[in-house]
Amino acid sequence: MFKRVPCVLMALMVFFLSCSDETTVFQDELQDDVFLENSEAKLVSSISYDKSGVLDIFEEEQLTNKSFGTAKAEQAGDYPLTLVAQVKSPTYQGRDNLTASHVHVDGNYAYVSYNTAGEDYFGALDIIDVSNPYSPRVTSRLFYINADMNSLQYKDGYLFAVGGVNAETSVTATSNSFVAKIAVVNGRFSLGSGIIYGFQEGFNANDISIENSKVLVTSGKDGSLTAYDQSDLSVLNEVPFADLRSLSVNNGSIALLNAGTGITIVDSNFLTLKEISISSDLGLASKKIIDFTGDKIIVSEGNKGAGVYSYSTGSLLEYIPILVNPDGVEQADKVTNAVASNEGVLLMANGGAGLCLSEENGNAADLFGIIELEGSINYVASKDDYIFAASGREGLQIIKLNRPSASLEAECSNTPKYSGSPDLNVSQGQDLAYSGSKRFKKFDVSGNLLLCGSWTVREAVNINENGSFAMSGSIVVARNNKRRNVTVKEGATLKIEGDVTIYGDLILNDGATLEFLGDSKANIFGEVIENGDVTITGDFEDIRGAF
Repeated sequence: MFKRVPCVLMALMVFFLSCSDETTVFQDELQDDVFLENSEAKLVSSISYDKSGVLDIFEEEQLTNKSFGTAKAEQAGDYPLTLVAQVKSPTYQGRDNLTASHVHVDGNYAYVSYNTAGEDYFGALDIIDVSNPYSPRVTSRLFYINADMNSLQYKDGYLFAVGGVNAETSVTATSNSFVAKIAVVNGRFSLGSGIIYGFQEGFNANDISIENSKVLVTSGKDGSLTAYDQSDLSVLNEVPFADLRSLSVNNGSIALLNAGTGITIVDSNFLTLKEISISSDLGLASKKIIDFTGDKIIVSEGNKGAGVYSYSTGSLLEYIPILVNPDGVEQADKVTNAVASNEGVLLMANGGAGLCLSEENGNAADLFGIIELEGSINYVASKDDYIFAASGREGLQIIKLNRPSASLEAECSNTPKYSGSPDLNVSQGQDLAYSGSKRFKKFDVSGNLLLCGSWTVREAVNINENGSFAMSGSIVVARNNKRRNVTVKEGATLKIEGDVTIYGDLILNDGATLEFLGDSKANIFGEVIENGDVTITGDFEDIRGAF
């Protein structure tokens, strides 16, 4: 059931190094091609900041018209999210139909798989260094010309990836569903010792989890749940299932999502513990995610949204419906593909209907809204202060939650929380101070303003003559494709203690003062324009060399 495929000359294998300086080619005689991208320029150009910046959220009341006809004043929004960058879907020799299918985050790296819709087999794997939140880097890329890559997990120096291959045209594959074990060294694929493969029944391997030195893999139609030895991918156990879509492991219990029947809970020996019936149509050959959060099991149930079930009792607790994207979406594309939770936030990857954010509330979830992203959201993962959305042809989108740290919240505890208009106007003579974490539309400061926390501003920021704006924490202004400026006018002062990101210009007029305090960073995508005699003081990190 498994075979080691070394990258040396074998009876049925051919190894050669291409004449190009861009790719190393590992190929068998029946086109099981693996191409390692060696062009640093191509890897660097995969990162796009074109749409980076402040993200709006289309809140539930807007989408469902709940606020229609009311006199409720608009409030500054919660969740000041920002799009850090996008990783564009890879292209290879004119083939540009790869879509991001899955992402796994471990330490300083995000690992992304890509596949191709339809009958063609074509996939890729990316390793992305996300240690610097301002500047992610694609460090390594591997193309599979004859295989889809559907899911992956990094463990102990190896990337384990699962997918589907055309076994009829391959001397390596014993069946269509496979798992690959690929060495990773310092954020790069290392193919010198070869790639180990394991094979199992089913049309397409679609999910993976590594627990206690066992690699657990599900495959779809007429497939199985198979356990492989982590060291050599030898098969340890295998149980057939009609149509598995995904798995999730929690405290030794394995939850399986089986299309047509529902949730099956098995133990580490694959003995059935309980079953939870689900009648939802999960679609044909489409991956749907199942996940644990506390005592709850959350299931991606296609056009029904996400179903929340009690693990203890098996009862349905609620359905979280799909909010309609304000621009409209075809019904067939409005499906929940994946779910992820992060400290009270529940995220739903709803395909063409976008990325939905809800707030966990006991056994229920309160719908909040749809995050302003482009692309069909196929998968979502969230860790620490980041969201990673696999967005089809839009590739991987890296989103920052911008949550205030515990130390910052403690520092801000004596300052009242902001609650008010998204248009913040501070009149001359006013002296205001707020804490919190909010989305604003615009700032106009003529008096004195102190903000302590995390903030985003969609439009321009103006600090008018003799006004003062002091910020402790972080603030992000505008988007790269909708640039706006921060203007500090005559005699005005801007004080930064923390991080400031501006998608536009920082304009300092004659007599303006810019003061940096502590360990501060300035990430300015436009220019710093000094119109006359200005004062800039303090030590800070100039991320993009704008000063």
